[in-house]
Amino acid sequence: MPCPSRSDELVFFVNGRKVIERNADPEVTLLSFLRKNLRLTGTKYACGRGGCGACTVMVSKRDPTSQEIRHFSVTACLVPICSLYGAAVTTVEGVGSMKTRLHPVQERIAKSHGTQCGFCTPGMVMSMYTLLRNHPQPSEEQLLEALGGNLCRCTGYRPILASGKTFCLESNGCQQKGTGKCCLDLGENDSSSLGRKSDICTELFVKEEFQPLDPTQELIFPPELLRMTENPEKRTLTFHGERVTWISPGTFKDLLELKAKHPEAPLILGNTSLGPAMRSKGCLHPILLSPARISELNVVSKTNDGLTIGAGCSLAQVKDILAERVSELPEEKTQTYRALLKHLKSLASQQIRNMASLGGHIISRHSYSDLNPILAVGNATLNLTSEEGTRRIPLSEHFLAGLASADLKPEEILESVYIPHSQKWEFVSAFRQAQCQQNALPDVNAGMRVLFKEGTDIIEDLSITYGGVGAATVSAHKSCQQLLGRQWDELMLDEACRRLLDEVSLPGWAPGGRVEFKRTLVVSFFFKFYLQVLQELKKLIKPFPVPNSRRYPEISDRFLSALEDFPGTVPQGVQRYQSVDSHQPLQDPVGRPVMHLSGLKHATGEAEFCDDIPMVDKELCMALVTSTRAYAKIISIDLSEALEIPGVVDVITAKDIPGTNGTEDDKLLAVDEVLCVGQIICAVVAETDVQAKRAIEKIKITYEELEPIIFTIKDAIKHNSFLCPEKKLEQGNIEEAFEKVDQIVEGEVHVGGQEHFYMETQRVLVIPKTEDKELDIYVSTQDPAHVQKTVSSTLNIPINRITCHVKRVGGGFGGKIGRPAVFGAIAAVGALKTGHPIRLVLDREDDMLITGGRHPLFGKYKVGFMNNGRIKALDIECFINGGCTLDDSELVTEFLILKLENAYKIRNLRFRGRACLTNLPSNTAFRGFGFPQGTLVTESCITAVAAKCGLPPEKIREKNMYRTVDKTIYKQAFNPESLVRCWNECLDASSFHNRRKQVEEFNKKNYWKKRGIAVIPMKFSVGFAATSYHQAAALVHIYTDGSVLVTHGGNELGQGIHTKMLQVASRELKIPMSHLHICETSTAMVPNTIATAASVGADINGKAVQNACQILLKRLEPIIKKNPEGTWEEWIEAAFEQRISLSATGYFRGYKAFMDWEKGEGDPFPYYVYGAACSEVEIDCLTGAHKKIRTDIVMDACCSLNPAIDIGQIEGAFIQGMGLYTTEELKYSPEGVLYSRGPDEYKIPTISDVPEEFNVSLLPSSQTPLTIYSSKGLGESGMFLGSSVFFAITDAVAAARKERDIAEDFTVKSPATPEWVRMACADRFTEMIPRDDPKTFKPWSITVA
Repeated sequence: MPCPSRSDELVFFVNGRKVIERNADPEVTLLSFLRKNLRLTGTKYACGRGGCGACTVMVSKRDPTSQEIRHFSVTACLVPICSLYGAAVTTVEGVGSMKTRLHPVQERIAKSHGTQCGFCTPGMVMSMYTLLRNHPQPSEEQLLEALGGNLCRCTGYRPILASGKTFCLESNGCQQKGTGKCCLDLGENDSSSLGRKSDICTELFVKEEFQPLDPTQELIFPPELLRMTENPEKRTLTFHGERVTWISPGTFKDLLELKAKHPEAPLILGNTSLGPAMRSKGCLHPILLSPARISELNVVSKTNDGLTIGAGCSLAQVKDILAERVSELPEEKTQTYRALLKHLKSLASQQIRNMASLGGHIISRHSYSDLNPILAVGNATLNLTSEEGTRRIPLSEHFLAGLASADLKPEEILESVYIPHSQKWEFVSAFRQAQCQQNALPDVNAGMRVLFKEGTDIIEDLSITYGGVGAATVSAHKSCQQLLGRQWDELMLDEACRRLLDEVSLPGWAPGGRVEFKRTLVVSFFFKFYLQVLQELKKLIKPFPVPNSRRYPEISDRFLSALEDFPGTVPQGVQRYQSVDSHQPLQDPVGRPVMHLSGLKHATGEAEFCDDIPMVDKELCMALVTSTRAYAKIISIDLSEALEIPGVVDVITAKDIPGTNGTEDDKLLAVDEVLCVGQIICAVVAETDVQAKRAIEKIKITYEELEPIIFTIKDAIKHNSFLCPEKKLEQGNIEEAFEKVDQIVEGEVHVGGQEHFYMETQRVLVIPKTEDKELDIYVSTQDPAHVQKTVSSTLNIPINRITCHVKRVGGGFGGKIGRPAVFGAIAAVGALKTGHPIRLVLDREDDMLITGGRHPLFGKYKVGFMNNGRIKALDIECFINGGCTLDDSELVTEFLILKLENAYKIRNLRFRGRACLTNLPSNTAFRGFGFPQGTLVTESCITAVAAKCGLPPEKIREKNMYRTVDKTIYKQAFNPESLVRCWNECLDASSFHNRRKQVEEFNKKNYWKKRGIAVIPMKFSVGFAATSYHQAAALVHIYTDGSVLVTHGGNELGQGIHTKMLQVASRELKIPMSHLHICETSTAMVPNTIATAASVGADINGKAVQNACQILLKRLEPIIKKNPEGTWEEWIEAAFEQRISLSATGYFRGYKAFMDWEKGEGDPFPYYVYGAACSEVEIDCLTGAHKKIRTDIVMDACCSLNPAIDIGQIEGAFIQGMGLYTTEELKYSPEGVLYSRGPDEYKIPTISDVPEEFNVSLLPSSQTPLTIYSSKGLGESGMFLGSSVFFAITDAVAAARKERDIAEDFTVKSPATPEWVRMACADRFTEMIPRDDPKTFKPWSITVA
């Protein structure tokens, strides 16, 4: 079998067209091939590790055994193109387009308002499209499963599910199916204005208008590929890349020969394990063997005593095979199969399960493997084959630990896996606990099996295996041996727990951290197993009257709920808003749920983002070199090796900057010293991004450590390390008030930081012009004027030579205000030095490492109150972790202090805030700007007061809320009427008081599961606290055909600002929206703009657009008067003939806003947004998991410009806030390195995190004269309402602690992760675990808040 040095031709199809690649490189992924070679940019690059679903495409292959065509979704960023021989790929462009025809999936996701920034939309469309190709009428469960691997940071998922549900079978939209009631019948007594009013709408889109799904219209599987599979290519195919050779044999015999010849070469099928390892650890295998065409590896055979599954079967196929077997066999035989199925539902995502193979999963032997522990206890055996012959080895602990005696030989391959049936009197269970329910690696998982002597409860065989608690899957073999012959009772349980903790030991410094939590799970899982087996034994034992056998231990009914896992349910809900006035003209779109202008383009992949701009002539790629030390002197930088790499053009350092290198404290490129890990030192410019990234590894930097290195707020306080002076507000006499109160409580609150996780990472394209030093900059930013100014000062050229273009941004949330200017300036220096266009696209890991996020906060409070719950004095001191430079930290501190009082009128207050200077990447603006962290301290205070008074928290909230026209702590007058209305409506719409009673009932009946409910009010101030930041301008051109071009200073971040601006222009000019167009935001069209932030983008730009339109209409007045019956086009033509200018600049001077910190008073905010949210959760006290049962939000939007967009903003912000308070945890090493640098380690909410019932209502008939058409900016306010979930969780934890007689006051820590919840619900299992003295070891991670 000669191995030719020429590559074979790679043949596959994309969107029905044949692709022949003559030089296929095994290192090239389908994603980069689609985007760079085929220019199909609808498939997006967002994480590069298969963790977010933005690059989802459909692959179709003919199954060689069944001859059926299989369609499955995959993440293109992990698929090597060489694996696609003979496959058909369908991308979002192949599904439908604006030019040809839209597919129903695309139409419905757009018209259901399921797109905001639109970056994740093509991936969502492809996941749904693949589902419909396999199941034209899917169930809601299948829909949830299909979308489980697709992340969205904007929408909160509800509208995406709503669009998918229109295809589902049982979708009738009412969540009280079968109860005879309807979910629209509101509230406890229906006195609520939300339920009564006839002008309240609950439909955001009209289902009847959708085109039907017609499966006969889909792309057919290419006939040429059918012919290829009928007489398959038997010869070996070889593809030579620059560093890697891919060999794909056509027969099993050839594969065995190749494996003998290249024993070190790994077999690669799904690339879900090798791919991420090559990316993050730089593992390089010069030869890869692909067994994809070998049908022997996909054989499934059933026997009377078990099931043999080919190692080449994907995990999705394994799931189907097991499900089929479970339906055919009696229950007692399928114990192991059902345990495996349970984990296959939550293992990774649908896309990864479609790619990953069973053999790959087993052989990878990840310590966190979800299937290996179950296969090990289920006595699975591995069938191995080599040229020498076949042999069988057990999938045992020795194999899993990689012991040579129990492992494969280098020349052997795993052909299949045999899983025996279980038998009567044998019980198998699987357990796992992860940061969130879906698409998350487990903290700990376990497989457990017990076999009893027939008719008794005496243990004959016991097997327990854990994952996640060591470097490999760990078997508790000794403990199991010592328990044989014992009865299944409480005594055995106690001894088993003791022995397990002894044998499965984890050191305090163990990688992954969460050590005490993991130890607790080891025994909590065994307790769950103990209860499950007791239940099953009871069922079995009844028919067996065993002489002189004793009774089984009774399980009290209150313990039974420990047995049930939380089910995945499809969220339901109602969105309510006030319909427009019946007299409003039909063509006036203001107040109507108009679809996002780019919605359909998002869904077809035709919406162009920064990195979708086609390659420019002579363009180069840039990659950044960042510091690996937290605080050090740079001794030397050696670039020689990097510059020798082919394709590398130059390395840009601080010396190359012709103008200013940032500011004294905040350099663009480091000079002499670095202040944090991730600080940018220099940048490599090369012909391709691959070359640039390889060059980075070759740059050698020597450092000399400096002292003191500070990471935590605690250390910063100790070293007196602050970024700016203390900010302080006071009212009343706090010392005196504390002396007169009945009780005083003091407490601490820790709030972790948050990563923006915009789906589109930071990116910029700089194109130098040939004359006058002009530059065109295409950048993903919220503040193009800031990029323009920074580039100007860095290059030392006037601002008027630089034009920044922003078409649309794939999510910002505050993270694209300051940072894009840094990347723009560095890329501009590269463009100036090389004379070439420069493209800089950050990988997700670099983006998370470099850019910083929400400030972690440490708050201390002291509150004085009367026994009836009236708070008389409150003293709060907050410290935020600002990172290594000032950035926005001073402003965040100010806003935090200004907003701390939230909705409460307390006569004696003192608020103080400091921003700490630490050696972490500088934290920056983030949606809510300090309010979500600070107000958590205030609300925790309220909860603590309630606990001390023995009253429910909502009573304390009501007692202390603003009720009448009043002044805030900074002396700004306001009317809280809408606040009180939102609160009352929320209590009413959520049937709060009834449900509070039901929660108490549930908690009495259940010991291991607890429910909690909380309702939170909100007074959120909108705006910048400075008048000059509220100015805005617009430019409106009318062309002679009557079409209108609108330009304004706001940037489209997904919040629908362009849509709203056209609604405003349509109303003002009295023409349909179809006549209007917005092209992009450009500094050449509207200069000196303000960042699109602080929730006021649509407010102020809307005023400017309105002003421009009014000027134009005034000019047209005489013409319209002359010819009132004329058409718009006729009037415009006449105006042109009469030399009337058809272009106008609109301007808005801004809301008045100021703050005097010396006096502690001012009018910093133009207006407030009021709201309230009620959430109910259920927690599992044994694992710390929780499920969100229901959330009701009432928000005062006054007169919404576009209820669909505004409700989308509220839902998206709420889910993002819920992430901040529950799952999003940033982990830092003791050296200040961020561990959580991608979707694998950092968990934003997924589709399964949406509350089961999710209702949002806009408060009807409220007015504010200040803003455009009485609307309000709702971009940020919903974020804090996510804390209602946090307080519902702490409510449930408090109920558990009360029942266990533990002190009710506990340090409040956000996020409320499963770890925090489990350890707070202390019980005999948390008591029995060993605890380490923190002084005796170096922890794996540190908390910086």
